[in-house]
Parts: sequence; C-alpha cells; structure tokens
Amino acid sequence: MSILFKGRVQGAQISQISTYQRFLMFFVSHFRQALGSLGELWRSKAASLMTIGVLGLSITLPSTLYVMVKNAENVSSGWEQASQISLFLKENASQGDIDQLLKRIQLWPEIDAIDYISADQALDEFKQLSGFGDAIAYLDKNPLPNVILVTPTSRHSSPEAARLLLDKLRDEREVDIGKLDVEWLERLHALLDVVKDLVTVIALLLFLAVVLIIGNTIRLNILSKKDEILVMKLVGATDAFIQRPFMYTGFWYGFLGGLLAWIAVILLLWWMSSSINVVSELYQKSFNLTGADFSTFLWMLGLSVFLGLTGSLLSVRRHVREIEPK
Repeated sequence: MSILFKGRVQGAQISQISTYQRFLMFFVSHFRQALGSLGELWRSKAASLMTIGVLGLSITLPSTLYVMVKNAENVSSGWEQASQISLFLKENASQGDIDQLLKRIQLWPEIDAIDYISADQALDEFKQLSGFGDAIAYLDKNPLPNVILVTPTSRHSSPEAARLLLDKLRDEREVDIGKLDVEWLERLHALLDVVKDLVTVIALLLFLAVVLIIGNTIRLNILSKKDEILVMKLVGATDAFIQRPFMYTGFWYGFLGGLLAWIAVILLLWWMSSSINVVSELYQKSFNLTGADFSTFLWMLGLSVFLGLTGSLLSVRRHVREIEPK
C-alpha cells in the first residue's frame, strides 16, 4: 500500500480550515439539528401536542396569577392613603405657628406630601356632604379643628415605619391628636404578602412538574432510539453530538408551550374583562386589565424555554451516558 499511495500522499496538500469556516460549520450543524428536532415533533403530532399542552397549561396558571397580582397592585396604588396620618392641631395654635409647623415637617425625609385643611374648609365640606347645612348655621362657633394630612414616602409606609413617624409627629407642640389606622395597614400588608407567597408556591410546584414531564418525555425518546445511539457511538460520535438533538427537542417543547401559555392568558383576560367591567361600574370606577404586554410575553417565553432545556438536560446527560456499546 505504501507503493501504491506513495506519490499521492507526497503530492497531497493538507487543507487548513479557517476560524470563519469552523464558526460557520458550527452554526450550520446546530441549525440542521434544530430543524431535525422540530421535524421529529411534527412526525409524532399527537404525543408532541399532548406534551406541549401540558407544559403550556402548567405555565398558564402561574402566569395568570402573576398578571392578576400585578393588576391588584395597580388597583391598590391608591391604598398608600391607608398609611396617611391625620394630625389634629390644638385649638390655641395660631396661623403663624401652623405655617411654621408645615414648613418644618415638609423638610422631613420620611414625608412625601402634606395637605393642610383649615377648620373653615372642613366645615364647608361637611355642610356639602352631610346635608345639615341649615342646622350647622345655628352653631355659635366652628367645632372642627385644623387638620394636617401627612402622607409618608413609600419607604416609610409600612406599619412599623408609619407608627414611628406618628410618634415623632405627636411630639410637635402644635399637635393635639395624631391618628393612624395601623391595624388596617398591617392587615393590608399581610394580605398582600399571603397572596404573593401563594403565587410563588403554586408557580414553583407547577414548574417542577413541567421539568419532570419534559425529562420523562425526553427519556422515552432516548430509549426509543437506543439502537441508533449505539450505532452512532460505534462510528465515533461524541455524547455532546448525540445529546444535541434531544436538547433542541426540549427547546421546542418550551418555546411552543410558552406560545400556548401566552395565548391562553390573553383569552383568559379577555374572558374576565367583561365581569371586571361590571364590578368597576358598580363602584363607578374605570379599570382595564393590564400586564399582557410584550415584556410579559418575553418573560413567559424565556421561562418556558428554560424549563424545557432544564428538563432535557437532566434526562439527556444521564441516559445517553448510560448507553454504551458492549
């Protein structure tokens, strides 16, 4: 053989593959395997649709709860008034003392805004809202005090911080009584924390179920192609090359499941919008469901793809490595 191929070997030129060609071949190989994995899903439509449906519906529930919590936070954006402190000023406080108090507390870093309501303004408002205007006209003097409404910053609107601010305001010499419904504020924050924790627990359980479902599906695909994997290893294929199509299968499961979850969330919000409009009309408020924007779509799609790849990775690394030719 050395005589036959001696001249050919001497005259042969070893071709060098450039970095650009390696880079291009890398992406072409990945693209072909990605399309091949998508074709495998298309050839087994029934099983693929069932897996995608389970994945999509599992992501739909926590995504819908997330959107609803986000809308609830928008609705409760006006609830910061629950931490609003009412300061009833002393009767003998002069207007100059009140002005000095307003200027002084306005500089406090804990306070976001203040609203001064004089006794005359409060009496006029009471006449308009109570319907006892004629009876109030017989009073000898205005029984209502001057009031300052203090709104803390978002950082100091928690129950404990608002209580400390109330104690600090009570020490001012012009203040007679300070009032804050701390118990209602604590109940409000506790309720929001419970809802957020519930959404987090449900989401984690469903995400774990998605990872296990995809991992089991990929495991069955690997076992069904055991003979093919043995032949590929006999001709020198690496584990990474064999694992890649199954990883892309998990990617497509996650991608298509995320799209299905997004469509399901849109339909659920559209179906619930009519009932929400009825409730908002009863309270004479206008409210539109929000949260199903493009950023939420990207978040859902990215999370779904991550779960698909995680389930594939856990199954592929174990089962492909176990298949070895004897």
